[in-house]
Amino acid sequence: MALDKERKEEIIEEYKRHEDDTGSPEVQIAILTKRILELTDHLRINKHDESSRRGLLKMVGRRRRLLSYLRRKDYKSYLALTEKLKIRKK
Repeated sequence: MALDKERKEEIIEEYKRHEDDTGSPEVQIAILTKRILELTDHLRINKHDESSRRGLLKMVGRRRRLLSYLRRKDYKSYLALTEKLKIRKK
C-alpha cells in the first residue's frame, strides 16, 4: 500500500516550502492524504481487511493532528492546503 518513490517525490515537489523541504506539515499532510485515498479504495474492494482498516484509522488520526497543528501555526496555509487537497474543515 506504500506510495512508489516517483509519486512521493511529485507530492513533495508540489507541497514543499523550500528547496530541501521533505517534512513540513504541508508535505506530510499531502502524503498522508494520498495514502488514505489509496487505502480507502482498497477497503471498498476488501471489506473484511481489518488490519488495513486499523492502519487507515491511524493515518486519519495523524493527519487530523497535523491539520490542527497547521491551523494553529499558519491559518492561511491551512486554508490553502485544505482547499487544494479537498479536505473538509470542521
